[in-house]
Amino acid sequence: MQLSPNEHNNFSLTRFESMLKTNSVLFFDSEEFEQIIHYYLENGKISLAKKATKLGLEQHPTSTSLKLFQIEMFIFENELDVAETLLDELYVIEQSNEEVYIQKANIHSRRDEHKKAITLLENALDLTNDQTDVFSLIGMEYLFLEDFENAKYYFMRCLEADEGDFSALYNIIYCFEYLEQHEAAIDYLNEFLNNDPYCEVAWHQVGKQYAIMKNFKKALAAFDFAIISDDRFIGAYLEKGKVLEKLLKYEEAIESYTITLGLDDPTSFALLRIGKCYDKLGNKEMALQFYTKSVEEDSLLDKGWIAITDFYYKTKNYKKALYFIDKALSIDSENVSYWKRYAKINNKLNLLEEAEVGFRKTIELGNYELDTWLTRCDILIKLGEYEASVKNLFQAAEFYPECAEIEYRLAGVYYYLSEENKGEYHLKNGLNFEPEFTLILEELFPDVYELKAVKEIIEERENPSL
Repeated sequence: MQLSPNEHNNFSLTRFESMLKTNSVLFFDSEEFEQIIHYYLENGKISLAKKATKLGLEQHPTSTSLKLFQIEMFIFENELDVAETLLDELYVIEQSNEEVYIQKANIHSRRDEHKKAITLLENALDLTNDQTDVFSLIGMEYLFLEDFENAKYYFMRCLEADEGDFSALYNIIYCFEYLEQHEAAIDYLNEFLNNDPYCEVAWHQVGKQYAIMKNFKKALAAFDFAIISDDRFIGAYLEKGKVLEKLLKYEEAIESYTITLGLDDPTSFALLRIGKCYDKLGNKEMALQFYTKSVEEDSLLDKGWIAITDFYYKTKNYKKALYFIDKALSIDSENVSYWKRYAKINNKLNLLEEAEVGFRKTIELGNYELDTWLTRCDILIKLGEYEASVKNLFQAAEFYPECAEIEYRLAGVYYYLSEENKGEYHLKNGLNFEPEFTLILEELFPDVYELKAVKEIIEERENPSL
């Protein structure tokens, strides 16, 4: 039973909180404590739930339900050994209590021992009068094991017991999707719709499966049925808009996205997609307006900041693009997409030191694209940072071995550093990998390319008979 401060039966909760404020000690029966603890847990007030449990056990030290609440909180705080010890003690006297098995399974699950958890949950199934919750827990354990067939089976059992259990339905479809059984998912959903033809969630999922299969006509029909079933179902309008975009029907997509803005608070996703549609239609002013609205709605929406930055980048307004990517970085300085754009924009503005910082951060954050390494190298060379460029190239070579673009650059830098032997070694490597890429040397290191020794190596490779 869940208590609410606005209900007439919240007397126990009011008395308990009054007791905490006055430091007085009042008596509650064990059921009252259970209701109070449940209320606090449901509302995320863990410290108050712990206080209620402690006081409850002081007044009712033999209460199994209160002990189970205590164990649940130990598990929540990851104090698994303490929880396990208490459960073992409880098991001696409560071998027929399904909650004991469920909490034991919870501990094994936390330890990634999912098969042991499943065995315990199967024991709980034989003891419980409400198998639906246990089916769901077993399904989740199979999901952790990536055994999607068994997970799907148990979630189906949940849905058989309660057709309104949409979390089970979503999990079933997730399993179908992971197994790439999209037609089977549609068949299952159609069977479900035979019993509940106006279930907007099921129609929505049918549409998503058809969209994955690129059967956009049937996807649109399914989303329309979802909307007929519930004309305030935002998810259906959003998915319909996405499909219309794929069909290049941008005006209709805008219309579908716009409906969602009037149904609830505007979502940054819908605002962004409307902006993208206007962009595709060539209406730059409206595109920019909606891109701006998307980040005003959610400043953490990286796709919104990227859209604005790319908008200005494409129109070659690099200073504006830099202004917005700087704003984005001030909000999230660990976003690799932001740093990559920061680097490219500064490079366009010939702000080489800033560009180098951007590419370095991009690499540090895990972007190991060859172009990132090479562009950073070229900037370091322009800055005269030859040792740093060598280090950069050797790091790149770990990810791209036998890469001519790396080898020619290493050759050029080593010649600049007057380390002719190393330069010759990497030049020959480059010639072996891609002899026609000598253009790299000619463009980036024209002085090196004109060296007599370098010319001889290139000519010898081109004319081995000489």
